[in-house]
Amino acid sequence: MRPTADDSRLAVDAFGLHFANPLGIAAGFDKNAQAPDAILRLGFGFAEVGTVTPRPQDGNPRPRIFRLDSDEAVINRLGFNSEGFDKVRARLLARHGRDGIVGVNIGANKIAVSRTADYVAGITAFAAVASFFTINVSSPNTPGLRDLQGRAALDELLARVLEARDRLVTGAGRKPVLLKIAPDLTLADLDDVVAVARDRGIDGMIVANTTLRRPQALRDQEKAKEAGGLSGRPLFPHSTRMLAETFVRAEGAFPLIGVGGIDSGAAAFAKIKAGASLIQLYTGLVFRGVGLIGTIKKDLVDLLRLGRHDRLSDAVGSDAAARTAEPWLT
Repeated sequence: MRPTADDSRLAVDAFGLHFANPLGIAAGFDKNAQAPDAILRLGFGFAEVGTVTPRPQDGNPRPRIFRLDSDEAVINRLGFNSEGFDKVRARLLARHGRDGIVGVNIGANKIAVSRTADYVAGITAFAAVASFFTINVSSPNTPGLRDLQGRAALDELLARVLEARDRLVTGAGRKPVLLKIAPDLTLADLDDVVAVARDRGIDGMIVANTTLRRPQALRDQEKAKEAGGLSGRPLFPHSTRMLAETFVRAEGAFPLIGVGGIDSGAAAFAKIKAGASLIQLYTGLVFRGVGLIGTIKKDLVDLLRLGRHDRLSDAVGSDAAARTAEPWLT
């Protein structure tokens, strides 16, 4: 089954790639690249597989996923459960040459001699089969991983990752490298992250991963006590604020992907106006089903018409400055 052709107003050019629509599946849904083509057939404009680690690992002990139904949220502490580079690469090689944008989200093993080396190895392993790379240094479920967002550590990591990518350009073409950050950074930390990303010439950023925050408004306070990253509707306000803060700091140096709490066309359009050229969802599907994909795309076309925008890119970042002027979320 092929999805209905997308309205041309939803097309996006970013990172040197052409997307028929801005909606992607976030990493974590298809960790081991078992279904990227099926995902694309649902109507997504792109898919992101992973997070993939060099060596197979089981992740954290179960139970490790908790539904907060009354909040339309999920807490997970999966811990990069992965079949490893070799199996995932074999699956992507088997689909090589097919249409569709499929990115690979790279992580590091929990027990690694060098986490930087793990990311570099991911670039080498998937250069021939990835449409783009995401460097995931923002999962809250691998101890110490978020430390790689610190200025010095991040600078070294991106330098080595981009050097590896550039070494492989002749054989594999230039693949975009994106950086996925946590929504829990302070604004001073975000200053450093964006400065390093700009200095190193990163191709884009994804804002943001799951949060360790537990908003006071959560209804299911008992499950909210579980350790792990919170996703879904309660993440939307803070992740969208961080998206706007990133947009104003990037100053057009690279495009952004907005993720966190998208469960409607209105939420998707709010991300775009906060600075996202592309958007991703996952938890929204848990509570709204796959019909959400078509609903969001239809609503986006309607919202563009109402806003008298000829194309999606006309709306990107239009609300960012106003959002950053709002009182800080608590």
